[in-house]
Amino acid sequence: MESVLSDLQRQLARKQNFEKAVVSLTQIVIKDYDSASPSDRNMIYKTVCRAATLLKTRYTAVGFWMVGLRLFEETLKVVTNPEEKETVNSYITKCHEIIGDLQQEPPATQQQAERGSRFLFEGQLTVDPEPPRPAWLVAQNLLSRMSERHWQSNATLGQTSTTEAPNSEQLVTNDIEELLQQMTGFTGSTPGLEEALQASLEQAGVIPRGTPPASKEVVAKLPVHDVTEPLLKQLGEVECAVCKEQLTIGVKMQEMPCKHFFHPDCLKPWLDEHNSCPICRYELRTDDHDYESKKERDKEFEEERKGAENALRGGEFMYI
Repeated sequence: MESVLSDLQRQLARKQNFEKAVVSLTQIVIKDYDSASPSDRNMIYKTVCRAATLLKTRYTAVGFWMVGLRLFEETLKVVTNPEEKETVNSYITKCHEIIGDLQQEPPATQQQAERGSRFLFEGQLTVDPEPPRPAWLVAQNLLSRMSERHWQSNATLGQTSTTEAPNSEQLVTNDIEELLQQMTGFTGSTPGLEEALQASLEQAGVIPRGTPPASKEVVAKLPVHDVTEPLLKQLGEVECAVCKEQLTIGVKMQEMPCKHFFHPDCLKPWLDEHNSCPICRYELRTDDHDYESKKERDKEFEEERKGAENALRGGEFMYI
């Protein structure tokens, strides 16, 4: 039972396996909980709590809450400890809050049926609102407008002195803010607009790309510890910054070079997309040669800048 539940906990940590793992856990609760030993019951309950934590922090889509609701309802039928019952009841209440909000909204197809079918004759204008434009088209239009404005701005700047010319990056920032303010209320009806705009701006070089993920070799060498009572006393009340669960004796925790601890299953998805500690932003080495070269150049430039500042302060009263 212990190995089965450990495997389920690993599956719960992967979004693509979460629903299947919850269904399997529900079957274990129904069929095996009553006949299980006290230690196995405790592990089943902890796995159920782990699923609830992931629902609150990572897998917030309504579909996940629906499979979670059945798990919590079946768990409530078999647990006997008053504290455990209260905890599971709170999970069920949260599920009803999330799912209930969605069920109160009539589906789009039902709304269309209530409006009835409308036929348009030649020359007749539609009475329905214009459908939202695709996100990629909106982002493309924004970039086109920005490009046109900056072409005109550069032509104007050529006729002014250099000291009077505003910073080009500031112009870009102002344009983005202005255009987004004009689009207020429109992004809600255009799914994926923010993502498409972000990708388009990165492609155009207007904003920098995000940092690459941490090196797989470096991640593989990060030490993993079994939490013992002495280690727990040394660290105090420490929680995993990703799932917000407190460290408990017996669980495995992975240590970053900055001495912060995380569940391995929580840390891996983060480092698959980032190269820094979720708490203090301590950076790990990446496999991206361009990014590492740029970091070295920035570091050298910063050292030269500080050296120049120190030299200036030391000789500020010198006459040449």
